[in-house]
Amino acid sequence: MTEKEFKEQLDALKKRVKNKEKDISTTIKLFEDKRVRTAWNEDEEEWFFSIVDVIAILTDSSNPRNYWNMLKSRLNQEGNETYTNCVQLKMQAADGKMRLTDVANTEQLLRIIQSIPSPKAEPFKLWLASIGNDRMNEMMDPEQAIDRALLFYKKQGYSDSWINQRLKSIEIRKDLTDEWNRSGIEGKEYGILTNDLTEAWANMTVAQYKKHKDLKKENLRDNMSNMELVLNMLAEASATEISKAQNPKGLKQSREIAKKGGAVARAAREDLEKQTGISVVTSKNAKDLRGLE
Repeated sequence: MTEKEFKEQLDALKKRVKNKEKDISTTIKLFEDKRVRTAWNEDEEEWFFSIVDVIAILTDSSNPRNYWNMLKSRLNQEGNETYTNCVQLKMQAADGKMRLTDVANTEQLLRIIQSIPSPKAEPFKLWLASIGNDRMNEMMDPEQAIDRALLFYKKQGYSDSWINQRLKSIEIRKDLTDEWNRSGIEGKEYGILTNDLTEAWANMTVAQYKKHKDLKKENLRDNMSNMELVLNMLAEASATEISKAQNPKGLKQSREIAKKGGAVARAAREDLEKQTGISVVTSKNAKDLRGLE
């Protein structure tokens, strides 16, 4: 694919996804040139921030983890349950390894900041607001998110053809989640339906698929080949159209439709594998695929 052809396809995609939304993976943001590890939760549509990173910035502590442990103890004594609702996510540590760390959403983080005497508290609150504003701008103008995704994938070394497929998959996934939302799906039910759909076309649950590719917390779609992406898109697009036609209500009916959508892609996969003698579902992950598509 030439650069001109790729640009034409990208421009066409931007037009198709007007008023669509982009999912965001774990990343690092900067406050006054200091890093804050963050993650976007696609299902809950909210940011999560590494608490020790924030404490390191606000307190200039040489051991922010100890500071956080003492703060949790004090909050507990005061009957403040903010920290008990915090969750843990794997984020990249200073040594490059993925380690579990306490994270908080914006509301929780603001409450924690109130318990930390720091002249940086107010500037940090403004920074948090700007992060949320950037997200809202992307929701209003998805081209910003697409441009950022394009830049991210190019920096990671993915080929233009793969990037084009991945960006298309974002559009199709958003159509499906919109339809699920219309059907009354919420919270963890999105994961259940995704698992049903994936198992129906790939003969693997999401967890099995990720294990097959030697993945842990990485995004499965970011580690699919072009053909895997195409079949996953076929499954999701089929589930969307079947759902629109049958108008399901609630999880039970939507699960049956997710399986039907996956079955459409499974039939295509089995036919292709019969013709080529090659399995579409591959153990290759992003490290193997970057620059090779």
